[in-house]
Amino acid sequence: MDRIFIKDLLVRGILGINPEERVKRQDILINVVLYVDVRKAAATDAIDDAVNYKSISKRIIDHVESSSDFLVEKLVTDLARIILCEYEQVERVQVRVEKPGALRFARSVGIEIERTRADFAE
Repeated sequence: MDRIFIKDLLVRGILGINPEERVKRQDILINVVLYVDVRKAAATDAIDDAVNYKSISKRIIDHVESSSDFLVEKLVTDLARIILCEYEQVERVQVRVEKPGALRFARSVGIEIERTRADFAE
């Protein structure tokens, strides 16, 4: 399966359980791997046959900036759900959400998940 990467997308948002995290926006670092079949887009050279990663990036940013989750687990799962449910060409996704500086002596702390559309089937 082919992969499209969105690396080190830095977004400011509310995320965390501590009182200061509930009012002050902090850096949230997001990495995404989209598993897609790019053969049709490669053959046609048409944007309509490609996954619009700019659109996905904007959707991620909009969600993070408008949400205020307590747990990284919730945010990372929401992002996977959005990508898989709104972008039908994406068959599988890996999403990593990190909070830089959340732990003393650590560059960041975060969670990475991998999901398929079947994980969100109703």
